[in-house]
Parts: sequence; structure tokens; C-alpha cells
Amino acid sequence: MNNAFKHESYLVRKKILTLAGAKFHIYDPQGELVFFSKLKAFKLKENIRLFTDETMQNELLNIQARNIIDIAATYDVIDPESGDKVGALRRKGLKSILKDEWVILDVNDNEIGLIKEDNVFLALLRRFLTNLIPQTYLGEISGRQICKFKQNFNPFVTKITLDFSEDKQHQLDRRLGIAAAVLLCAIEGKQS
Repeated sequence: MNNAFKHESYLVRKKILTLAGAKFHIYDPQGELVFFSKLKAFKLKENIRLFTDETMQNELLNIQARNIIDIAATYDVIDPESGDKVGALRRKGLKSILKDEWVILDVNDNEIGLIKEDNVFLALLRRFLTNLIPQTYLGEISGRQICKFKQNFNPFVTKITLDFSEDKQHQLDRRLGIAAAVLLCAIEGKQS
């Protein structure tokens, strides 16, 4: 596995390019760029590819939606070098209307964990009053927190800090965690 996946924390930045789509820059704890992605606007079926840098020559991860526009969409996370599925992430459709929740699936689509917004009250405020309240998501496996996704407020650039420090045994494949952070920026960001 590439060294880019071995860090304990990451900063995901999504810069909006209006009609052209969005760019994702993902940095390691030292502030070095480790992943880059450019999304086209108005895609019916998401296919997000993470590269080592802006040249987009070396692909490290592929996140593919299974269906076209689906409230409970499932995204397969694929290692492009081997072509193997790493796992998948499924948005809990109707349940995510009030409080965002994602299911973490293994390679055989067995549920192994959850990613969910930390606070129902704040989630409701975000949905119905203002999107100026930053979101925090907690990732857990077997009821134990293994990672945290914390949004930093900025009206022009979405930033999420991904922290794996609670996952001492590496229960969650870092590739799934990074894919989840990108999806939280890309998909959940469209709701705000």
C-alpha cells in the first residue's frame, strides 16, 4: 500500500469552482499534498478518483457510485492498481435527512461500522436554520470510536480534518476513511 495511506491525520480541502466542479486537496500532518481530485459538475453518477498530485498521472484510489442519483447511495472504494474492492460506504437515505449517517461495509458488503453526525440537535439546526455550524462525524467499529471527521467553518473552502488517532489497531482501512472524508465533503456538502 502507498505511504500516503499511513498517516494518523489528514486535512481535506474542497475548493468550489462554480460551474467547472470542485477540486480536492488532501494533506498529510506536515502539510504536504498526498492526494488530489478534480470533480466535474453535474455528474449523474459519481466516480471520484484520487491521484498523488495535480498532474493526475498516478491514481491511488477510486470511489464509484453504484447507481445514478440515489438517496441511499452506495460507493465502492477500489484500489486502482490491483482492481480490488477495499470496501464500500453506504449513505443511510431517509435517516440522513435529520442526521447524516453512513454505513461502512467490508469487501463482501457486510456492515462493519458507522459514520454519523455527532449531535442530533446541531444536525437539526444545520438543516433548518443555518449551515454555518460546522459538522463533526464520528466513525465507529463495534461501537468503539476509531476516527473523527471535523469540519472547519469557511464559507468558500470546505475543510475537514480526519483524525485516526483513536484507531491504534488500524481496524479501519485508511483508504475507506479517506474515501469517507471525500464523500462527506462532496456529497454532504451539496445539501448545505
